[in-house]
Amino acid sequence: MAKRTIKSIGLVVKRNQPEALAIAQKLAQHIRSKRIVALAEPEIAARIEAVAVSREELAERADFVVVLGGDGTLLGVARLTAARATPILGVNLGGLGFLTQVAVEEAQQAIDRVLKGDYEVDHRITLEVIVQRATNDLRRMDRFIAVNDVALNRGPLGRMLELEVRANDQPFCTYRADGLIISTPTGSTAYALSAGGPIVFPTLGVVVLAPICPHTLSNRPIVLPDSTELEVRVNVSDHDATLTVDGQESSMVGAEDLIRIKRGAHGVSLVRSEHGYFEVWRNKLRWG
Repeated sequence: MAKRTIKSIGLVVKRNQPEALAIAQKLAQHIRSKRIVALAEPEIAARIEAVAVSREELAERADFVVVLGGDGTLLGVARLTAARATPILGVNLGGLGFLTQVAVEEAQQAIDRVLKGDYEVDHRITLEVIVQRATNDLRRMDRFIAVNDVALNRGPLGRMLELEVRANDQPFCTYRADGLIISTPTGSTAYALSAGGPIVFPTLGVVVLAPICPHTLSNRPIVLPDSTELEVRVNVSDHDATLTVDGQESSMVGAEDLIRIKRGAHGVSLVRSEHGYFEVWRNKLRWG
């Protein structure tokens, strides 16, 4: 990849994890030795001698971001940096993580590769989610960006949902199920996998629809082109559903609220591990 001018590196550290903090201290020292500014959130910055900024400001200022934590930590950062196409390097601290693929002992070397321009980036699609409320008041529209998935789950009463789905303005399917997951290829190894969805090669341009415990056995997971624009309505009027984005943001959805889902305008740029996808899958999923 062409060398990118890097003047500042953001370090995002999983909170309440001493190991992550110790690694961040070493990486911050290494970054400073390269005459590059290290940025971190205030509670971390004071302990690793970095410049203190909010996470939002870090996403705006950093030319490159290193995440020390799990996939959840990386997802939160990825949604903030997508519009700027900031390269993100995920360092795995020992969890299952499919996004944080670089081992701790490889982190410093990986940073040096990025500084030299000797690296490749995976461009992962996102989903843009718009919830248009039944009042039709445009001021009551909620917007989200999903890197992994959008999930609709049954509400507090635990009753089955009836979800009417249209694809490219055509009737597609009415799901009677505990819920529905709309996933990117990146999210195919997350919640959708637990619902019986397929594992999808991360850079393919597709979306996965995976029903959760469907009432009808023919309602199987399906893969659609990422050019497909989806509309989802909750048909049952006496209880709400919960819409969750990447397992981190949520909103209640009622009858006749309209959920629009399409490919996001901006993708996420992940620094590619030196280990190939097949090796990662084989190791993470213990395929032998």
